[in-house]
Amino acid sequence: MTPLVVAAVLVAAVTHASWNAIAARITDQLLSFTLISGGGALIGAVTACFVPLPAAGAWPYLIASAALHVAYYALLMKSFALGDFGQMYPIARGTAPLVVTLLAAVFLAEIPSAEQIAGVAVACAGLTGLALWGIRGKGARPDWAALLAAGATGLSIAAYTVVDGVGVRASETPLGYIAWLMVLEGLVIPAYALYRRRSALAAELRPYAARGLLGGFLSVGAYALVLWAQTKAPLAPIAALRESSIIVGAAIGAVLFKERFGGPRIAAAGLMVVGIGLMLYAS
Repeated sequence: MTPLVVAAVLVAAVTHASWNAIAARITDQLLSFTLISGGGALIGAVTACFVPLPAAGAWPYLIASAALHVAYYALLMKSFALGDFGQMYPIARGTAPLVVTLLAAVFLAEIPSAEQIAGVAVACAGLTGLALWGIRGKGARPDWAALLAAGATGLSIAAYTVVDGVGVRASETPLGYIAWLMVLEGLVIPAYALYRRRSALAAELRPYAARGLLGGFLSVGAYALVLWAQTKAPLAPIAALRESSIIVGAAIGAVLFKERFGGPRIAAAGLMVVGIGLMLYAS
């Protein structure tokens, strides 16, 4: 992983946490994701007019990824509806790197070294600590429905990461791939929202339009950077490095949403940084 790839993924991590915070802040999750995915579709449609079409071999991956992204959005909406941002975001993001490492080894023959495996494991241990301290800090029993939704979100992230890692390499145009992915995935939730809310939808969207469309722009930018990075380096270290967004997410939860952070979460975040550093060193 070159310094440019590392920088791109770190920028993507900050941007990703930011659009997730915007999504979580809009209390009506259907409206939130209608604006974010619809904004992404609009950006994708405009971009598609100026970039080459993806190669034929990439389209099966594009269609599969679009379906996985719709499932991801649905699960993320459910997670944010059931739990705090500072708890759900770490669980969802922390599940993905280990699963991506396994899938990349099985399907892409990207066999990680022992050091990389140790780095991913340490990073995920830190992420898990962040998530579990969020439960302890409330002094309440875990909400298993919320945890299940967040864990399933993480599995969907791992699945589309691997699918897109193969697809973008086959596309011969990362910009074309991300543009058409945004178009394909971005129309489903707005269509569902129109079906559910009908004529009231436009009026309901209006108060959140600026924030939601900003979230859509950040979402496209974050994933475009990740897809470009996946053409330059193996999937597993990229998947783990992008989860540094969890530190940003935890900070947003503490500062903006007034969710508890504290010493144990700081220690868990530090453990995650050590794991990422070990993995990048091994790369």
